[in-house]
Amino acid sequence: MKTKSIIYCVAVALILVFAPASSRAEIRNHAGPLLTMDNASAGNHVLAYSRAANGAVSFLGEFATGGIGTDSGLGNQAALILSRGGRRLFACNAGSDEISVFRVTPHGLQLTDKVGSGGRRPISLALHGNLLYVLNAGGLVDDADNVTAFLFLNGHLSFLVGSTRFLSAANTDPAQISFLPDGNVLVVTEKATGIIDTFTVNDDGLIDEHQQFASVGQTPFGFAFRRDVLIVSGAFGGAPDASAVSSYEVADDGSLQVISPSVPTTETAACWIVVTRNGHFAYASNTGSGTLSGYDVSSGGSLNLLNADGLTAVTGPGPIDMALSVNSHFLYALNSGNGTISAFRVNHDGSLSSLPGLNGIPSGANGLAVR
Repeated sequence: MKTKSIIYCVAVALILVFAPASSRAEIRNHAGPLLTMDNASAGNHVLAYSRAANGAVSFLGEFATGGIGTDSGLGNQAALILSRGGRRLFACNAGSDEISVFRVTPHGLQLTDKVGSGGRRPISLALHGNLLYVLNAGGLVDDADNVTAFLFLNGHLSFLVGSTRFLSAANTDPAQISFLPDGNVLVVTEKATGIIDTFTVNDDGLIDEHQQFASVGQTPFGFAFRRDVLIVSGAFGGAPDASAVSSYEVADDGSLQVISPSVPTTETAACWIVVTRNGHFAYASNTGSGTLSGYDVSSGGSLNLLNADGLTAVTGPGPIDMALSVNSHFLYALNSGNGTISAFRVNHDGSLSSLPGLNGIPSGANGLAVR
């Protein structure tokens, strides 16, 4: 494996608290925050919730990103991400073509930077060390899809000159960008073309060796990793009960080898994917069915449904994002159909137990991050 020469930021463990000083003592025992964005065209805000040790969440406040949203769904995953240590938060402003950076302090979120995204309609972010890549879905707004890199130092983003790369076509309706866990390969899914893009990452943070692979499942959307195994949802164009999840082995040069081709969810429009920290379980959110499908993931990356009927849990209508807590004990789903966030306890066998969730989430909300 290559060793990056980019200087990585080292973060110490931090208990996150988003509240006035008068209430800090009360929430100091909380496990961490849950964050989403209202994605408002009048001014985008991060909505912060306190997450208790038992998984329960409660509203703490909203923090302006300084940019604007779109008031509508973006067909994406990872528009809002936390750094590995949880001390920094990065947010897409899809309506103003900007990325906002927040510092997480005992007093709340502090906006430290806001920069142009290097394209139009930023919808997804990938962070490895201090290297941030942005997926711009410019083809949806009469521009061109691209990925662009920034270096993150001292709370600020600096454009990495020469980093912009285009996808397989000008308008691919892309969904997500993310690094392989070791940071040496960058992956992008294209919904409209059915292509999975891979790029190898050089020591200087630039990418090359762009490869394009036909997804074995139609409409590749969200994805996550189990070490060097890529697990991808296939929405199959929203066809009723036709969704599936596939897995691939990712080589050092970015090439993909199919492991499990299109294991059905038996549900509709599987779009978002999360994988537990230990890599044993993966979950797909079925937007058209309002359900979650769980999979057992073998050590070799093969997939098997946890439930024969594909129904592991019921969310609110239209789940459009998911996130696991840092210890993978809790799973949350953002539901666009009724403005809620569903909450579940992840049991040892991968089954999900429903917990009280949240109401009153804006209908256009986008992104979900949990610590």
